[in-house]
Amino acid sequence: MGQTVTEKIIQAHAVGLPEGHVVSAGDMVTVRPFHVLTHDNTAAVLIKFRTIGAGRVADPSQPVFALDHNVQDTSEKNLAKYATIEAFANEQGIVFHRAGEGIGHQLMMERGFVHPGRLVVASDSHSNMYGALSALGTPVVRTDAAAIWATGTTWWQVPPTIRVVLEGTLRPGVTGKDVILTLCGLYPNGEVLNHALEFSGPGVASLRIAERMTIANMTTEWGALAGWFPFDAVTETYLRERSRQLAKMGLTERLTGDMIDRWAANPTGPDPDAVYAGEITLDLEEVSPFVAGPDTVFAARPLGEIREEKIPIQKAYLLSCVNARLEDLHEAAAVLSGKHVAAGVELYVAAASAEIERRAREDGTWKTLVDAGSITLPPGCGACIGLGAGLLEPGETGISATNRNFKGRMGSRDAKAYLASPAVVAASATTGFITGPDTPSTVTPRCSFRRFERTRAQVSVPILPGFPERFNGRLLLLPADNLNTDGIYGREVTYREDLTPEEMATHAMKNYDPAFQDIAKWGDIIVSGANFGTGSSREQAATALKFRGIQMVIAESFSATYLKNAFNNAFVCLESPELSRAVRDAFSAEISAGRRTIPGDHLTVDIANARIIWRGSSYPVSPLGSAAQELVLAGGLEQLTRKKLGK
Repeated sequence: MGQTVTEKIIQAHAVGLPEGHVVSAGDMVTVRPFHVLTHDNTAAVLIKFRTIGAGRVADPSQPVFALDHNVQDTSEKNLAKYATIEAFANEQGIVFHRAGEGIGHQLMMERGFVHPGRLVVASDSHSNMYGALSALGTPVVRTDAAAIWATGTTWWQVPPTIRVVLEGTLRPGVTGKDVILTLCGLYPNGEVLNHALEFSGPGVASLRIAERMTIANMTTEWGALAGWFPFDAVTETYLRERSRQLAKMGLTERLTGDMIDRWAANPTGPDPDAVYAGEITLDLEEVSPFVAGPDTVFAARPLGEIREEKIPIQKAYLLSCVNARLEDLHEAAAVLSGKHVAAGVELYVAAASAEIERRAREDGTWKTLVDAGSITLPPGCGACIGLGAGLLEPGETGISATNRNFKGRMGSRDAKAYLASPAVVAASATTGFITGPDTPSTVTPRCSFRRFERTRAQVSVPILPGFPERFNGRLLLLPADNLNTDGIYGREVTYREDLTPEEMATHAMKNYDPAFQDIAKWGDIIVSGANFGTGSSREQAATALKFRGIQMVIAESFSATYLKNAFNNAFVCLESPELSRAVRDAFSAEISAGRRTIPGDHLTVDIANARIIWRGSSYPVSPLGSAAQELVLAGGLEQLTRKKLGK
């Protein structure tokens, strides 16, 4: 059986695989990333790094620091934090980018840290963007980042892959932002959630690198863990230009002509018989400008339809890691040339990096934006994440070329936020309502989606010394999809640091079902539906169940962040869609009666054979490989890291 690109890249970066093991979706493996980016959260990662007893970074060439989120904050407290990060970078010999140099993801691409065929991670959700350069870019949580600093490695579960086939070419005035907003609008129900996306097809060649960056970046909002584009002539041209620019900066070794020659001669790609979870086909010719909102990327509609509503705006934004590159500034400037921002509207502009701003100043683009009445900000995240100048006030409506429009993200929860391309943002800023520079289509393009059933092969899982081959317990059914972290561990106790594990246990599942605490028994095995643990990144949603005596959770699928937090805290979570469906079918009467916590009968999880035995039938389950077993035996990632450090 062949491998997808994600499986191939993980295979190349895996550490300690059993001899002959071929990486496939569902595997939990130890990986050594090529680079790991942290930004302002470097300070938080540093606390974890020191907590685990580390003193020196294992490989100083692996981490990259970039201060980008809160660069407008010149308070003594924030400047002290920035100084601490810079001092640590200097002490350890780590590449450090000061506030104002640019947004970390853009710097990773510009400065030669992203290589085709490499695993490049960041403690930030938009690391998917690295897939534009044919790398596997994916986020990690802060504990993972600290572990990578300390040991060079962390763990990752390989996701299934969906192939996205692009046909045709974009028409004039249609951008990569319109492509990804279209896809989010067409498939808003978790179709690609926690998958890797592999873009392919003849339409890819027509997309500029900037457009690929936008699409890959926002696969995060679509719900994917990665968005990968193949290496082609467009990639090669971009990398050779970056190599020349880096040579001028004296950074010759980061990206050389010989490297690019090798990638061009032997680009990473999927095997012909790779196994996919599904396939989406989109004709780029049919895509038109799209607008998403308010308050969710999934409420995306053709601009032509929204324009008729003449939705008034008070603020517009051209900034962030998704759409503040030179090409984006050019598109906005073409619309704004000879015009002025409408009365009562504020247009905020910040380049994705200092280099981009410099080039925009040199070619006159920056002057056009300023002459039109734009309010310029330093390169950084700023208003995109609700920091700095220009936030949305109560009752206001904004249109933005950023990547997220969650309620309250860019300011007040009583404001509304829409997303669109730079040209649409610029045109809207000049009229005072959501519109575009041209007469847009009102038609939603046709798009096809096929889901492929994947049969899990019978496997034999090597068992580490001391790890049980089987788990036995009572089945406890929670018959819900998208059971979120608020339901598992409520917000009213999330930020209380004074609770003991025993006290935390008493709050497990109270928001989901108050009866849970009376029904659950020590040693139960929870069975639940799809996307278990969606929502926030709170670790207590995993630890509270562990403290309550739940042995493990078996679900149809998990939120990737929940799964990370669970295993980082030695709490076992396994996927078995087949068992989840069978159990829910068996208890359909109880579910119909409205019961939310349903005790069942005995369940056996056979770790060695990756099977579950229930009522005489056998169901496949995701294999619990050595990386996951090692985490559980050690008591979690922090403890495992201490062990590796000899602490």
